[in-house]
Amino acid sequence: MTEEWQQNISKVVEEGELLQGTLSQLRRKDGAAAPKTIVRPVQLKNGFHLQFEYHYSNKVTHENVLPDLAGAKIIELLEGDYKQALFKTTKADLQLLFNKKGKATLLSKAPTGSVKAADMQHNRQKNRVIAEGTAAPFLVELGIMTADGAVHAKKQDKYRQINRFLEMVTDVLPSLPADRPLTIVDFGCGKSYLTFALYHLLAVEQKREISIIGLDLKADVIAFCQQLADKLGYDKLKFLVGDIADYEELSEADMVVTLHACDTATDAALAKAVNWGASVIMSVPCCQHELFKQVQSDVLAPILSQGLLKERFAALATDAARGTLLEVLGYKVQMLEFVDPEHTPKNLLIRAVRSGQTASKDKWEQYEQFRSFLHLSPSLEHMLSDLWPTKTNADVKK
Repeated sequence: MTEEWQQNISKVVEEGELLQGTLSQLRRKDGAAAPKTIVRPVQLKNGFHLQFEYHYSNKVTHENVLPDLAGAKIIELLEGDYKQALFKTTKADLQLLFNKKGKATLLSKAPTGSVKAADMQHNRQKNRVIAEGTAAPFLVELGIMTADGAVHAKKQDKYRQINRFLEMVTDVLPSLPADRPLTIVDFGCGKSYLTFALYHLLAVEQKREISIIGLDLKADVIAFCQQLADKLGYDKLKFLVGDIADYEELSEADMVVTLHACDTATDAALAKAVNWGASVIMSVPCCQHELFKQVQSDVLAPILSQGLLKERFAALATDAARGTLLEVLGYKVQMLEFVDPEHTPKNLLIRAVRSGQTASKDKWEQYEQFRSFLHLSPSLEHMLSDLWPTKTNADVKK
């Protein structure tokens, strides 16, 4: 005979009211069941599902279940593995508790979730550039997806990072030329997750004519990437061994990407991008030592006297200088969060889109005041010394 709590849970699932369910407090500790299971609605390419997220001590796994089977699945887990659960629904928060004899009590409280929260979850899933459920060949080869399109539990962070990057790229695609093939350069490409992702988005999904060059100092990594590009049939994706500052094979490029180029290597990449007339620049800086040695200010002594605080402040000042200098040259600049801070402290992305405006004297004066206040002499300023809106370059610090 079906109990009342089972009827209520089934109704919530069947009528699409569930925003999130959390099952916890194991009935037994034999290690067979996950200590916690979270259930939430997701929209996949093959339709609406409820995703069961099993949290073990050393891993997280996922299972997508059709709505007409999910209610029975939840009830089965509660009867066999868990002693309590909290279900956030559109109408109420339902707390389910089992006593030592196995009798269930279902408590109802005012809802703390919302329909909007559920919609956002659906949209996050649906709007991912590379969605789960359909395998992207490069992600399979790089060990992020299985052949049937499931994302490996240990690669969820990398999967989200790739999609976040592609979302940022998609936002600025209208700023790239549409009447001719595109040239894209990825400086310091490393294992090239994002390089392959760019090619997949533009050449495979959107069928655009492109040429992408990945550049890195590590010969073994470049060899691996080129072999993979050849295996995938990505004939317009080439990988080269080389240093950013010394690369002179191009005279123009439409988009320049630089991910974690160390210290002034980021400045070298930005300078190349500007001189090539790049329409879009996507740069994630890495370690930033140059201005740490330069920054001075009696007013900011409470910050600058502490090594850790000074390091963080110098990094922010470095990117502020870079962004402002790009704005001087007519780029529209945004500082965006690339990945969540708990994944890596290097989580800032500089996205610059060329606006077509001429060099701004007002922005240059703003930059000069900033530079003088902190006693800075950034490399990017010197690398682009001929472009600043001044009568002479005598005021550019040596």
